Amino acid sequence: MKNQRRPPFFGETVVITGASSGVGKAAAEAFAEQGADLVLAARGEEALTETAELCRKLGAAVIAVPTDTSVAEEVQNLVKEALEFTGKIDYWVNNAGVLAFGKFEEIPVDVNDQIVKTNLLGYMHSAHAVLPVFKKQKRGVLLNNISIGGWMPAPYGTAYTASKFGIRGMVETLQGEVSDFPDIHICALYPGFQKSAGIEHAANYSGIKLSTPPPSFDPRQLADAIVKTAKNPTDASYPDWSAVVFKNLYEIFPGVIRYVSSAGMRMVMKKANKEENTSGNTKKPSDGNMSIDGKTLFSFSRKPLVLAAAAVIGILAVGALFSGKSKEIR
Repeated sequence: MKNQRRPPFFGETVVITGASSGVGKAAAEAFAEQGADLVLAARGEEALTETAELCRKLGAAVIAVPTDTSVAEEVQNLVKEALEFTGKIDYWVNNAGVLAFGKFEEIPVDVNDQIVKTNLLGYMHSAHAVLPVFKKQKRGVLLNNISIGGWMPAPYGTAYTASKFGIRGMVETLQGEVSDFPDIHICALYPGFQKSAGIEHAANYSGIKLSTPPPSFDPRQLADAIVKTAKNPTDASYPDWSAVVFKNLYEIFPGVIRYVSSAGMRMVMKKANKEENTSGNTKKPSDGNMSIDGKTLFSFSRKPLVLAAAAVIGILAVGALFSGKSKEIR
């Protein structure tokens, strides 16, 4: 009888934050299918347990560790639990994140603060906790799901943008710091909009009924990109065409993009049905839709939003065509 071929991540330990829904849940399933041992983290215990059960059905060994990554002590405990589970950490996926939409001055200060604490400090806490493990092992890969928001601003998402720009700075600095460890890698992924449940959990002070705008992509595609980057680490990767396009466009037309995208959002907010303000999942675990997939704007009931998004994309695309410039993407 022939020996069965072992899956690529057999015996490897992968820690994933924000694993209770959306991209984190998709990443957990993707690594489970690749044979990894999983340590899953998120604030909501019930949804996290559901993800763990799904991964066990795929044959993975899994522990679920409820964790708020904005609290450094809880991240240290996550590392401790992972080491007790398998004795090592081979890959760490920084993914937990929150966001808020609305005029900056109309979003409560504590909501803005928590966005920075979860997104930026959460990634920093994780890096601070796991890097000593990697250095002791002399190997390890830290994968950071940042989003194209690390390169260009999200209109009326000021705290979110600030946190994403900060994560990019952290990553690029750490890449230099570990450059004397050839088998330790700090990786950044800059995807475009995801058709995930994440936006349904967002804080919302815009009056708009939030859904993912076009162009948007299947979170499973991003999860596959995370797995591919774990196998073959690179400093920066752009998992979909929109990330490449928008990064280049912002480098060429930063002012135009800022003003046009903001004007588009103002038009949408003016026509909005004035949804009730909510702090979403910024200060509490996510609830509601805890699946991988979320709502998108492709709906006749939201035709003005579709047209606004299409107009913004069209203006930017026309600008790119007449720029006569091209940029090389790593």
